[in-house]
Amino acid sequence: MMEDSLWFSRRAIQAAFGSRSSAVWLLLPLLLSGARTQFMGGPLDCRKTCVCASNIISCSKGNLTNVPTALPRHTAVLDLSFNSITRLRAEWTPVRLGRLHSLLLSNNGLTFLSSEAFVHVTGLRHLDLSSNGLRQLDEYIFEPLEHLEVLLLYKNNISQIDRAAFSGLFSLQKLYLSQNQISRFPVELVKERSRLETLRLLDVSGNRIKNLLLQELQALPAWIKNGLYFHNNPLPCSCDLYDMVARWQLKDLSSVTDFTLSHTCVLPGPQKRKTAILDLSRAHLNCSEVRSMDEVAYLEQFLVLDCDTRQKDMVKSWTLPGDVPLSPEHKHALMRHDGGLQIGPMKAEDSGVYTCYATSDSFNETLYTTVAVFNSTMSGGLENLKTAYTTLAGCVISIVMVLIYLYLTPCQCACCPGEGPDKSDAGDSLRSSTVSITHEEGGQQQTEGGAFPYKLETRDQLEQNGRLNPIIEKEEEWRGDNRGRKDSETGSVSSVCSDTPMMV
Repeated sequence: MMEDSLWFSRRAIQAAFGSRSSAVWLLLPLLLSGARTQFMGGPLDCRKTCVCASNIISCSKGNLTNVPTALPRHTAVLDLSFNSITRLRAEWTPVRLGRLHSLLLSNNGLTFLSSEAFVHVTGLRHLDLSSNGLRQLDEYIFEPLEHLEVLLLYKNNISQIDRAAFSGLFSLQKLYLSQNQISRFPVELVKERSRLETLRLLDVSGNRIKNLLLQELQALPAWIKNGLYFHNNPLPCSCDLYDMVARWQLKDLSSVTDFTLSHTCVLPGPQKRKTAILDLSRAHLNCSEVRSMDEVAYLEQFLVLDCDTRQKDMVKSWTLPGDVPLSPEHKHALMRHDGGLQIGPMKAEDSGVYTCYATSDSFNETLYTTVAVFNSTMSGGLENLKTAYTTLAGCVISIVMVLIYLYLTPCQCACCPGEGPDKSDAGDSLRSSTVSITHEEGGQQQTEGGAFPYKLETRDQLEQNGRLNPIIEKEEEWRGDNRGRKDSETGSVSSVCSDTPMMV
């Protein structure tokens, strides 16, 4: 039909210009009208190609190549799915459709979207562009749709998404981007400072994403993580990835629990084998198993417990250990504006299970947190460590000083060979504090210059704990030898170097 009209148009133009008649001016309006019909589509036919029911128009499977024209202004739902509309131009609807809230264009082979395709349908809340051939999303393409809540783009060939492609979608709640060729996770959509405030479901499963910003995803509130689907992507296996998925499962987040078997990763090696992420704790990488999400605290510490619910804007309340409701009487426990519970300064009796009850019109959730309080301060271990090091250093210094004293100081004891004062020079020692009285065996001994019968000797070696140690010297003769010698002029070694006083 299209070929016949084009053939007719060419023949008509040739005939008109060939004859150079004035009839060409009569044919031009008809030719332009036919060309416009080819690009704009024919008028809406509610008998053959479409079904019109009040404000709903369904033209599904109508073999359409363009959007019908002359759409009623009161149209609220327009279903154009399963046709052959490959290009959505700016002029697909020349009039404003202010009441249109649902536009369905799935399964059309759509490859082109005009940057002004949605300027006349700004009231859209539901837009279905799934199962088409779109390859990229340009910047600000959806900007006029400030009331859009659901955007379906799954099962296309999208590989490039401009960072500003979803700018202006202030009401967007659900975004489906699964089964495309996306290789970069669009973290800007969910990141704290730049995220879409109302977005609570983002599906990027079944793409080519090989890298996730795990720390940033872990920091997201639970109501966002609950709707963040990233399964069936070629993610490399790691213990950090396992830790995140395991923690999401412990919190019973739908994004993990609904697709547990689909959360797989690629093992290192040339074979690129896939395995379940939650199996990494028992095999392959031997990751540490995640068992609980309890809290640990010390005495005098302040602790904040989060009531991180799977839905946003819920009414929250807390009970303390022993199922005691939180009340203003509890001075050490305070509920924060974000629904969290601040406890402190911690005491040993604050250990136990804290319960957060979250309720809304359609959903209730209960969160349990077990707190263990150590019977020490947070710096106690460090202080004990410092004390241990100080004691050890003191012991080492003491040992070094003893060794210095034993081996490096001069020996002043008479028992040390060659170190004591000369026996014949009894008065050389200025530090002598012991008076030695020598008594001759015969009774009296004559001395020069006086008749004092005793001999005074000062010797450092004879000092015994500050006591006077009189020593009686005796003269003995060696048997078989005519030479005589004194048996003990300075006393025995034991009497000199012992602390035991010698009895006279």
